[in-house]
Amino acid sequence: MELRTQELIRYILPLREGGSLPALAEADDGFRYVVKFRGAGHGSKALIAELIGGMVAHKLGFRVPELVFLNIDSRFGITEPDEEVQDLLRASEGLNLGLHFLDRAMTMDPSVNHVDALTASKIVWLDAFLTNVDRTRLNTNMLIWHGKLWLIDHGAALYFHHSWRNPEAAALDPFPFIKNHALLPYASKLEEADKLMRQAITPRTLNQIVDLLPDSWLQEEGREMSPAEVRDVYKKFLTERLKNSSIFVKQAIDERRRLNL
Repeated sequence: MELRTQELIRYILPLREGGSLPALAEADDGFRYVVKFRGAGHGSKALIAELIGGMVAHKLGFRVPELVFLNIDSRFGITEPDEEVQDLLRASEGLNLGLHFLDRAMTMDPSVNHVDALTASKIVWLDAFLTNVDRTRLNTNMLIWHGKLWLIDHGAALYFHHSWRNPEAAALDPFPFIKNHALLPYASKLEEADKLMRQAITPRTLNQIVDLLPDSWLQEEGREMSPAEVRDVYKKFLTERLKNSSIFVKQAIDERRRLNL
């Protein structure tokens, strides 16, 4: 399991959405990417969540834009006039993360775009597993491209790593934020989805995904843990969460009952 690594060669424009300030840029393979910068708001943690979340979604059979490591050198974006963007680029030299740009994709609106109950349940399961707080009606982070449903932007997942306190307990979090999920009203097959998702991914696959994380993303000022030790925390979190999926599935079912669904 590996990700391609490409060099960014042309900064096209900032995508001024939220606090992370991603950008549309071109790499040396001729393709355009939505670039997530390690120098932005939540730093490498957002890239870690994006990579793990996107790869888990991909391995579970969802359509996700290709994830690519994108290298930024000191010359990249030197013509960008915005000082804030220049500062961001300088703070992001080295490996960043890109998602293949889905040109002319449309935002998915569950009140307009039909999603069957099993697919909705699988996506709710995915986001409860990843503790992804950012797939709400206000921001579905789902696109329709060539008539198919695509999942994007998993940078808000794995929120335990922002405090790094008691990851063992975090792995057993029932995830009450699932009540805000855009697809929860349509997710009437959560128990079936749980069985299928648990069959579709293994601890070995989760470990391989975590092993993709570059050392440079795992080094944090003031933290004494080595990159290998940090990877081990993510591996234990994900494998324990998979083993105990009944906890967050029950929470999602209970939230549906509270909504009289």
